[in-house]
Amino acid sequence: MNQAWPERENCWERALVASVSEYAIFRLTKTGEVASWNAGAERIKGYDAADIIGQHFSVFYPREDREAGVPAAALRKARETGQFEAEAWRLRKDGTRFWASILITPLRDPDGTLTGYAKIVRDVTDKRLAYDALKESERKFRLLVQGVTDYSIFMLSPEGNVTNWNTGAARIKGYQASEVIGTHFRRFYTLEDIEQGLPERSLEIAAQEGRFETEGWRVRKDGSRFWANVVIDAIRDEHGKLVGYAKITRDVTERKAAQEQLEHARAALLQAQKMEAIGKLTGGVAHNFNNVLQVLRGNLELLERRHGHDPASRERLSKAIGAVEHGANLASQLLAFGRRQALQPRVVNLANMLRNMEDMLRRALGELTEVETTVADDLWNTLVDPNQLETVVLNLAINGRDAMPEGGKLTLELTNVTLDGEGGPVATDVAAGHYVMLAVSDTGTGMDPEVLERAFEPYFSTKPEGEGTGLGLSMAYGVIKQSGGDMRIYSEPGHGTTVKVWLPRSTQRVVELEPAQPLRIAGGTETILVVEDDSYVQAAVVETLDELGYTVLKADDAQSAMAIVRSGVKIDLLFSDVVMPGPLSSTQLASMASHAVPGLKVLFTSGYAQSAIVHSGRLDEGVHLLSKPYSRAQLAGKVRYVLGLAAANQAASQASAQAATQAGDQSANQSTSQAGTHAAGEQPDACAGVQARPTLLVVDDESASREAVCELLAEMGYDVRQAGDEQEAMRELEDDAVQVLIADIALRGGSGIDLAKAALRLHPRLNVIFASGNEAPPAEETGLQCAALRKPFTAGQLSALIESVCGSALKAG
Repeated sequence: MNQAWPERENCWERALVASVSEYAIFRLTKTGEVASWNAGAERIKGYDAADIIGQHFSVFYPREDREAGVPAAALRKARETGQFEAEAWRLRKDGTRFWASILITPLRDPDGTLTGYAKIVRDVTDKRLAYDALKESERKFRLLVQGVTDYSIFMLSPEGNVTNWNTGAARIKGYQASEVIGTHFRRFYTLEDIEQGLPERSLEIAAQEGRFETEGWRVRKDGSRFWANVVIDAIRDEHGKLVGYAKITRDVTERKAAQEQLEHARAALLQAQKMEAIGKLTGGVAHNFNNVLQVLRGNLELLERRHGHDPASRERLSKAIGAVEHGANLASQLLAFGRRQALQPRVVNLANMLRNMEDMLRRALGELTEVETTVADDLWNTLVDPNQLETVVLNLAINGRDAMPEGGKLTLELTNVTLDGEGGPVATDVAAGHYVMLAVSDTGTGMDPEVLERAFEPYFSTKPEGEGTGLGLSMAYGVIKQSGGDMRIYSEPGHGTTVKVWLPRSTQRVVELEPAQPLRIAGGTETILVVEDDSYVQAAVVETLDELGYTVLKADDAQSAMAIVRSGVKIDLLFSDVVMPGPLSSTQLASMASHAVPGLKVLFTSGYAQSAIVHSGRLDEGVHLLSKPYSRAQLAGKVRYVLGLAAANQAASQASAQAATQAGDQSANQSTSQAGTHAAGEQPDACAGVQARPTLLVVDDESASREAVCELLAEMGYDVRQAGDEQEAMRELEDDAVQVLIADIALRGGSGIDLAKAALRLHPRLNVIFASGNEAPPAEETGLQCAALRKPFTAGQLSALIESVCGSALKAG
């Protein structure tokens, strides 16, 4: 019984081993041959027991292991240490590899004699593959982290010490790994942040909330600062224990600079839009205001001429005109701010201008203000309106004086500067280039940021009420911007103020300005066509010019003015408002009129500069402008100036002009003599021997043209009647008073030819003249032999033709 039990136990063990399929369990002889084989060995290695028993176990090893003696080394290790354990690649029968977990144990008799080996093998390929994948992932991750150069990526211990360091960290912060690993990360912070405990507080927030993100200044190894975007993540193990922090830092200095530039540009745009909106509003208000002021001034001066002999009236009128003058100055300043002044720039050297202003500045600033002027050598020239710039300098100087109530020093500095467009001293809306800079500095009270922001706004002032209008700086700003330059104010409370002005350099030669001549109120006898849509302004200027001796024609718009021009009436000067209603603009009117009347002079007037005659803030070359409101003296002087510009040319061409007029008159006479003055077979004796002016009937459906011709003929001494169509003309012809019919060929609702035929049937002795823009048809077509005059015609031509058809030598008056 006792002897049978071990046998039964061995049988049970053998059966158990044979049935295990997850492990290859087999026995080796002392020399390494396979002595037993279980089901697990068959499944894992692919050999049947009959195939493998008796073969050496080295067949399971790859060739490189066999050549290296690995099988024998494994058995030796098992014998010497009692066990050999390893993981390695092994071969199946079909030659494929698997990752094996191997345990070899020596088998001995009770007396210790080695009888063989027990070998247990498990296929752990999945574990190996997962391990390899993890290692590969870790390797790639390390390569990824180390390869990132735009981000500083490193780990911190729970205490904040650096534990690893990537290439990006070395590039951004300037430290190599050996210099920084093991040190506390506070070394990357500024002193002020360290004093405030920002590094430690960052780790606390990351530990509490899992993540901390911020932006701020950080310090490189060389001490330079950069703007950093920082993210700190808390790292915990599977049990939730804090094991450290992952810290990612990115240098975003360029982005911050770009954002600041964008914010600056956005603020500048908003400021520019605000200033532009205010400028448009003030410009529009000033324009309408100037028209009102012009009406007031014109009528006040007319009243002054008629009632100025009364002292009380003269005093009141003088005060009223003074108030208009004050209003005109305010409107001028508003227009300057709105950049709607018509500048008349000249090439000047600002050094000469400042020298000429020294006495005036000292008188204006008083004894308490010390004035110092410094001018750089070889100062460039600039293109600017010198009168406007003098006003700018005077305003800036007076502002500086007012900021120094106890006295101080005012410095005016002129120098050459070059702007490269790369964020220089002025905003990006000023083009890169060469400029002359004028700096006006005071040692006064300075401005706080709120005042500085609004300094250029019109009517904004820090002065007590009644001391200044608040338009000085705004006017100066507008003039400089309109001149293509820029202006900036630099100021701090208690440290004075500096206003810098940049004006574009000019490479042209300086234009010497003629000294201003005193205004003389002088009139003339020329004919002026006034084109003004504001009836009140028109009435005042017409009466003023009439008092000055001129012959004045008037029109409400450009179309009416052109009708007068085409009528042939002699016009020496076209005086037109810039802003005209209707489809025909003032500049088109001027061009068409100048073409129709050679030698015609043009003078514009306006309440503010329009793009029609002002471009880039400057009055077009050769264009003359009289800004509203203007005085009687200013009007008289400007009119005489414009009319006198061509005096020399007129004198030089007088002979040829007279010859041309005579030729025209002679042509008209020839036309009259050839065409005759009556219906066929009649003799011209209606005007013969008549010493008085004949009665004329002018028929034209264009009222402006008709009225202009009638007014001109009336001034010549003729008795003139007028009609707008055939029916009105026939009513005028019912009596026998009319001797000469002057008719347009094309009439509204009828024909001038038909009118002439009807008129001649009624009055056979009537003289007929066709005055038309078209050629008169031949006599054989109409059956009429009437005189004809092509528009436009001169007053002399018309008068000569009337004399001719009347058969007398009447003079034109």
